Amino acid sequence: MRFGSLNISWRKAVIAAAAASGFYAAGSTPALADFRVCNATQNLVGVAIGYRARAGWISEGWWHIDASSCKTLIEGPLESRYYYLYAEDAARGGRWEGDIDMCVADKEFKIAGVTDCFARGFQRAGFQEYDTGEQENWMVQLTDGPTPDPTAGDGPATVTGTPDP
Repeated sequence: MRFGSLNISWRKAVIAAAAASGFYAAGSTPALADFRVCNATQNLVGVAIGYRARAGWISEGWWHIDASSCKTLIEGPLESRYYYLYAEDAARGGRWEGDIDMCVADKEFKIAGVTDCFARGFQRAGFQEYDTGEQENWMVQLTDGPTPDPTAGDGPATVTGTPDP
């Protein structure tokens, strides 16, 4: 019987902790840490992400994100402070880009390294840097923006990154 009472005490402790956090009482699952991209446009968007891994720089894609929807690109707590994003509007051909060059491919890819893209059979694209600080989750929202200023190198839309609540 001693084992049974320990088991019941353990269950009570778990239920009490869950209730105190609002998890059990609300009947919902806790928010997962991740890097998400939300497409606030009316068109399909293709997205690629870049990051520094232990083995070096990695770029990977393509995630297809439908209009007015979100997709998780990295599941779990973020391990890097900086992430890099590049996206293309499938219908209008616009881009969300930045100043950091990384390699991309026409089809699904995961590419190690950011140098000699052309020599290795890839294309080069300018990725936007996001400093996530110490956050475990982050969300980038792709939106239609004002008419770009070609002298400033602006893309056809704005990209915002925020800690994901």
